[in-house]
Amino acid sequence: MNDQEENIFAELAKALGHPARLRIMSFLAKQKTCICSPIVEEIGLAQSTVSQHLKILKETGWIQGTVEGNKVCYCLNPETIDLYHRYSNTFFTTLK
Repeated sequence: MNDQEENIFAELAKALGHPARLRIMSFLAKQKTCICSPIVEEIGLAQSTVSQHLKILKETGWIQGTVEGNKVCYCLNPETIDLYHRYSNTFFTTLK
């Protein structure tokens, strides 16, 4: 990997570095569609806390958010998942 790819990989990994964000990602993966309100109920944290985690995931590209009325609906970003998968395969192959 070049320097830019390493930086991207590190930022993506850092965004996953909290159990709540991993739970959000897993929950969204099970939904197979964009969802709005059930995230807070599923994760079991305060709305403001979940919103902060969603913001980090969205800023790093892990999730996408679309506005529907006064709600934002979230889903996984398959391009970022593919990119992370490629980078992690490359990284761990070099460790062997």
